[in-house]
Amino acid sequence: MSARQPRFNQQVLIDTTPLPDDVPKVQEVGASSAPLMSASFFIGARCKPYNDDYMMCKTDANGRGELECMREGRKVTRCAISVLDDINKHCLDEFRAHWKCLENNNQQMWKCRLVEHPLNKCVFDKLKLEKTIPGTPEGQAPVHTKKRSIYM
Repeated sequence: MSARQPRFNQQVLIDTTPLPDDVPKVQEVGASSAPLMSASFFIGARCKPYNDDYMMCKTDANGRGELECMREGRKVTRCAISVLDDINKHCLDEFRAHWKCLENNNQQMWKCRLVEHPLNKCVFDKLKLEKTIPGTPEGQAPVHTKKRSIYM
């Protein structure tokens, strides 16, 4: 066992180095984990081409693509912000009910299926974005569309 006394660093480190001028500026998403998790499938549905471009850039860079892929990463961020803005504009009550449920239930999706159904319907009706879960077995109903789930 070590005889050294524990020391905790309480400083906040901020990198003040500006980004290169060729990297476009973008606003931060500004959402916590619960709203992002609630909107994640809709962000994935609308932003798939941008996400694919970003991941292809990262793959091609062999792990060295922090600055090289910044442009694609900024496009992903802008797209995610647009999805959150549209959901807040058209389905605010349903969205708020769902992410608050996630926040209060340790972000366990199965505990929030009852408030998820109205959110999915509103987003599909008004934004034409559909929640699809990757890897769902063919021929089976996805868990979020079942009327009588075990955990409801």
